[in-house]
Amino acid sequence: MRHRLTGAVPRLAAPLGSLAAVGAAFVYVAAVDPNQPGHYPPCPFLAVTGLYCPACGGLRSAHAVAHGDVLTALGANAAAVALFAVLALGWLYWTVRAAGARPFALPVRPRVWHAWAAGVLLAAFTVVRNTPLGTALTP
Repeated sequence: MRHRLTGAVPRLAAPLGSLAAVGAAFVYVAAVDPNQPGHYPPCPFLAVTGLYCPACGGLRSAHAVAHGDVLTALGANAAAVALFAVLALGWLYWTVRAAGARPFALPVRPRVWHAWAAGVLLAAFTVVRNTPLGTALTP
């Protein structure tokens, strides 16, 4: 009779491998400060248009999150912080399901309007952060 934990190890390989990859990326961004020029390429959208794209400030936000400074992270890119939180919750859900030998299934059935709503929110975030009203949302 196999021990239940022995069977869990292969099931946890994908979630733990994903955690290792994302963790390595955060460790790198934590060590190589994006606030210092020359470490990362500039945003091409910002360089061409002079406007902030939805991802502008994302590396600075990840750097602040990696250092435990959530307020600075929100100031750099609030949408990125929200995405980090959603992805962390999704990873946790995936890991718990895998550990219990249950297949991964989204708790909410995705619908076309979910994608549209997310797109509209991201577009609104982008527009607002490029207006005088959205100065708190600029990196």
